[in-house]
Order: sequence, then structure tokens, then C-alpha cells
Amino acid sequence: MSINAIRVLEIAAGAVVVAGLGAAGAWMILRKRPSSEEIENARRQMLMQSGRLVDGTLLDVCEIPAEDGRKLTMLLYGYRIGGVDYECTQDVSGILNVVDVTTIRAGFPCSVRYQPGNPQNSIVVAEKWSGLRATIPFLSTYGRRPSFDHRSTG
Repeated sequence: MSINAIRVLEIAAGAVVVAGLGAAGAWMILRKRPSSEEIENARRQMLMQSGRLVDGTLLDVCEIPAEDGRKLTMLLYGYRIGGVDYECTQDVSGILNVVDVTTIRAGFPCSVRYQPGNPQNSIVVAEKWSGLRATIPFLSTYGRRPSFDHRSTG
């Protein structure tokens, strides 16, 4: 191969690299970025499909003002995994059609879905799943309790 042919190949390779970098840069600038609501929805879907369940406790429901003037409804809850206590919040403003915050009571048990490798990534409510419970579970006893008194009554 002559030096001129090698030079042409180097120029062509450089042009391909520059065109590829330009296309990648244009894609990065012009692509549609997901909104924060879409990112949160994808997170809830991922946890709903592959998250592990653990028992938790509802701590509080509060409304806080957002930067854009609207009110955010936050659900505060706590749970324990491997001896570590976690206290988290979930913004349920976007899914108020799924959860009625007026029925939520502090201190009630709930189920929490969390990501196994990242336990602080957790939810209590999603579009098609809810870890909220309407009442505190009541364990009933069936029949009479056995007597431990071994004295004869006769």
C-alpha cells in the first residue's frame, strides 16, 4: 500500500469517528428526557414486580408545599431489615386515586416492598398494589383455652 492510500484511510476513519461523535452528541441533546413523574412511575413498577416484602409501620401522613406551589402528600413509614431500622417517605400525590389518605392511621401495620440490594429504595403503595391495611389484624381464638390447673375438681 502506498502512503497516499494509508493517508486516505486515516482521513476516512477520522471522518467516521467525528460523524459518530456528532450523532451521539446530537442524540444526547435532542432526546426526550423522562419527567420526574415518569421516573417515579418506573421506580414503583420495578419495585412492584421485583421488590421483596417486609412488615412495616405507618408513622404519619403529611402535606408539604412543593416549589411550584402545589401540595405534596407524603406517607411516612418505617421497617426493619437485618437489624437495621429504616424510616422512609413516599410521595403519593400522583396516585391519590389509589389510596385514600383520610383512612390512613399512624401506628397501623403495613407491607413494604423494597429493593434487595438497596433496602432504602422502598414503597408502600403503587398503582396496582397496596401494602396498606384497613384495620389492625385481630387474632381470634377458637374454642376454650386449655386449663393448666391439674388439680382435680371432684
